[in-house]
Amino acid sequence: MKKKPLDLARGKQKKVVIIGGGTGTFTVLTALKSYPLSLTAIVSMADDGGSTGALRDQYGVLPPGDVRRALVALSESGDTLRALFNYRFSTGDFEGHSFGNIFLSALHKITGDFGSAVKEASRVLNIKGKVFPVTLDNVRLSARLSDGSVLEGETNIDIPKQGRKRGRITEVWLTPRARINPEARQAILEADAMVIGPGDMYTSLIPNLLVEGVSEAIRNSPAKKIYICNLMTKFGETDGFVAEDFVKTLEQYLGPGSIDIAVFNNRKPSDKILFSYKKEGSVFVPPPKNAMGNMRSISVDLLDAGPLIRHNANKKLAKVLMSLL
Repeated sequence: MKKKPLDLARGKQKKVVIIGGGTGTFTVLTALKSYPLSLTAIVSMADDGGSTGALRDQYGVLPPGDVRRALVALSESGDTLRALFNYRFSTGDFEGHSFGNIFLSALHKITGDFGSAVKEASRVLNIKGKVFPVTLDNVRLSARLSDGSVLEGETNIDIPKQGRKRGRITEVWLTPRARINPEARQAILEADAMVIGPGDMYTSLIPNLLVEGVSEAIRNSPAKKIYICNLMTKFGETDGFVAEDFVKTLEQYLGPGSIDIAVFNNRKPSDKILFSYKKEGSVFVPPPKNAMGNMRSISVDLLDAGPLIRHNANKKLAKVLMSLL
């Protein structure tokens, strides 16, 4: 399908959809929030660890954690309110719980519908844009490894037990089968541009594509489809991956040739910082050396300063994304 041009000069806000979960979606929303864009975050509903997992198990609510991060990223309220939603109790009965997670779970119970709860929280936080759960079905993520074993639950897939080496992930799926949130589908089909990633491949990005109707909607959307590759591999998920593997794996679920543009970081962190990550089984992902079909590949410095390897959101990532828009 022919891609629609993005003409920001005429003052009309272009519709940009960000698909993912966790800190990757927070980073992209932070990068784009200050620009004249109509932003929509479509967030994975597979998380079942930590505070989110405890609330799911005890109260039967949908996972609030990734939604909370997206809401805070888009919030135009004061620092105190944003800090309140991110506040995590360190003692007592609420130890380990984020206030925002509890707030969203309570709204879910009051409204009887997680989608309505997210809309109410959006008003409270005065967000710039919209946040939609990718599905309103209560699902769990499973993965099959190369040795034939099966891992149940996003947390078990995301964090290998005791840091042990394990077989590579060969397949992931949701139980039960999930249907796309109609509002998420409409946002995808109406988008001018779409940003997928960065984020953990099998626990933040692909769970969105496992929801029935998502990959089809993305393929049918006239939007320009942009993938932001991770800076580092993830132990237990993308061990041994090179840049091309990230794109190929994503398109196994999305459909071949679905990505129009892939953006890669070309600045290598210092050896000292890389050594600390290597101890955790994580290595640097250099940009691809060769062309990947008709997909446009962009290599640029996206690295943030500091001891942690992160995308620089407000300057570097924002600059390259706006140049593509």
